[in-house]
Amino acid sequence: MDPEILSIKNRFEIVGNSPVLLRAIETAKKVAPTDMTVLIVGESGVGKEAFSKIIHSLSKRKHGKFIAINCGAIPSGTIDSELFGHEKGSFTSAHEARKGYFETVDGGTIFLDEIGELPLETQSRLLRVLESGEFIKVGSSKTQKTDVRVIAATNKELYRHTQEGKFRDDLYYRLSTVTIKIPALRERKEDIGLLFTKFANDFSYKYRVPSLELTREAEEQLNKFSWPGNIRQLKNFVEQLSVLEQERKLTGAAIENNLPEEPSQQIALRPQGQSAGFDGFSEREILYKFLFEIKKDLSEMKATMHELAKNVNETGREINDNISPLKHRLLKAAHSNENEPLLHQEEYAVPSSFREEEVLVDSSEDDEPEEVLSLQVVEKDMIRKALQKFKGKRKPAADELGISERTLYRKIKEYDLE
Repeated sequence: MDPEILSIKNRFEIVGNSPVLLRAIETAKKVAPTDMTVLIVGESGVGKEAFSKIIHSLSKRKHGKFIAINCGAIPSGTIDSELFGHEKGSFTSAHEARKGYFETVDGGTIFLDEIGELPLETQSRLLRVLESGEFIKVGSSKTQKTDVRVIAATNKELYRHTQEGKFRDDLYYRLSTVTIKIPALRERKEDIGLLFTKFANDFSYKYRVPSLELTREAEEQLNKFSWPGNIRQLKNFVEQLSVLEQERKLTGAAIENNLPEEPSQQIALRPQGQSAGFDGFSEREILYKFLFEIKKDLSEMKATMHELAKNVNETGREINDNISPLKHRLLKAAHSNENEPLLHQEEYAVPSSFREEEVLVDSSEDDEPEEVLSLQVVEKDMIRKALQKFKGKRKPAADELGISERTLYRKIKEYDLE
């Protein structure tokens, strides 16, 4: 192994010897001395911020400031002010002028995590900074200059977002001058045992307990798991075992009994060709779409039944007597319990707040207004439960819900859940 790579691994506590990981470190080392913009891609929890620090520390800007910004955690209404600053009186709460990050970090490095969450207007401002080093504060007409290196990161497929109009293609190509892909943990299974041992030693020191050890069967169980949360999930898992397990030498059964349920259903539902860690259809979104399709079919059935009833009344009592039983059976089937297994299978993780009357339309013979599925009620309930589960901590709650912190912040305001 290259002595420089080994030195970088030791300095930044990067554990692993898989070729894909070493290739990523090598790329970071080569690009660091330049001022090129770098885009780091990888699933949540793979350690993208650590690579941004490697690049900054090995660059000529290493004595300048370094700041990491989670773009998804800043509300869209204030992110321009956070990044570029504002003048006094530029908006309601702007009681005094404020410098933005691009002004305060002049000569240093800015790491923009979750770059895909930036609003389109902010993307335009960022593009101007990257191309000319110029920006304008919110509420100002004066152009200012800055010398900042930008390192961006995302767990999204930005190219697909450009095709959908959610991300500027010119900004995408400007950011991806050099792209570093950080492998998911399941792509470097040979490193899982090393990482487990490293975390076990850390928590042994932290909690003053003997360090955990893995048997061969235990390591095999670890390697079988997909680790959708990557290194972050593995670290939390080792911490849990360090505190709760009585036996310090772990068997395969001990690992299997403590591993979370494999998210196989979510992987199976993902559209073909879409990578597991990047944003696609979440299980919740697929469920909503599925329920709306059922509601649409039942609405069409109701319209057909009313049309049948109307035609029957016009053609005579005898035909009406023959058709009515069929109509009655169809309507009864639409409301029967035969639908419940379809809407309440465990593998679809339907929230308990769903009720059949929220999904099915009113199929009575009177022309009553069609009931509307209140997704807002379901969403509010899910957000409230997630916040309760994590005791108000927004980051883990957002991860649980599959949304960004910025989106969660907005929803909390919208539903008055503070």
